Amino acid sequence: MRKIIHCDCDCFYASVEMRDDPELRGKPVAVGGASDRRGVISTCNYEARSFGVRSAMPTSQALKLCPDLIVVPGNMKKYREVSAQIRNIFLEFTDLIEPLSLDEAYLDVTDSHHCNGSATLIATEIRRKVVETLGITISAGVAPNKFLAKIASDWQKPDGLTVINPAAVEEFVQRLPVAKIHGVGRVTAEKMHRKGIRNCSDLRRYSLVELVQMYGKFGNRLYQLCRGIDERPVNGDGARKSVSVEHTFSSDLCKFEEWQEEMTGLYGRLWERIENLGDRYEISGAVVKVKYADFTMTTQERTSRAARISEFKQLLQQCWDKRSEPVRLLGVGVKLKDLRAELGPEQLPLPFRRGLASHT
Repeated sequence: MRKIIHCDCDCFYASVEMRDDPELRGKPVAVGGASDRRGVISTCNYEARSFGVRSAMPTSQALKLCPDLIVVPGNMKKYREVSAQIRNIFLEFTDLIEPLSLDEAYLDVTDSHHCNGSATLIATEIRRKVVETLGITISAGVAPNKFLAKIASDWQKPDGLTVINPAAVEEFVQRLPVAKIHGVGRVTAEKMHRKGIRNCSDLRRYSLVELVQMYGKFGNRLYQLCRGIDERPVNGDGARKSVSVEHTFSSDLCKFEEWQEEMTGLYGRLWERIENLGDRYEISGAVVKVKYADFTMTTQERTSRAARISEFKQLLQQCWDKRSEPVRLLGVGVKLKDLRAELGPEQLPLPFRRGLASHT
């Protein structure tokens, strides 16, 4: 029995923009192109959705529905950076990650020992970390398979967590509207409704042969899904590109001595995680991240195979020299090279140990 979590950020691009500009909060906001350039909406917040604004809608139409809509141009570089930070949080709990987009991913935590092996507690912890470290919310669904986990993540959006325990699958699926099944679009759903098929219980009245006759190859999929069956594995290569730790402080740190003290503690936690990676990776770089009181962020990095604390101190000093202002978050991390991909598993132990020979 698998333990699958589907994580989906809430109106991702818009959430990042509202995080970075608090004046946008509580107002209808969309990320997209300008109306005078035939722009379209990439995403919008829930205030905008209440007016009927939707993704892929022309910006000009969105402004007609909501004249007060604030349209912010997209910043894909920033969104990719936030997405990478979210992935690093996922990697604290499992290497089995299948990203669907920048803001959405499946996680297989079947064999994870975190949170006493509880997928529900892992999902709760992921959501907490994303809010505290990145300032955005994420909805999650927990279920025995990918199909149900994805449905569950959308069940209580925004900022929701829905758990479908194995014992509850049968009852949940029977009541599930067919329109919720991935692949059943508006037109197909309307055709089903005309046949009296409104939920999965109705769909189960048809045999596999009948469903294939009615819906082609998709009929076989429908036969499985309306019974809550989905054997697809989470397809992730399991390769980490980095490992990091960070901490958001209850009070901003104003002095460089405070920065140094906190970084020393983070460095110890970082090496605990590095040593748990096994012989698959070699360190290739060191990174220090600083988030200031106004939520702006900077990073300093350097090539490194040892990731000594002296290197992190130098990077931290560079951050201070660049901007010596109060900070709300510090983070330290290392970039990794996947030796399995480059050398093959039989050659892993020696290169990895040579790269990690000394970190004091």
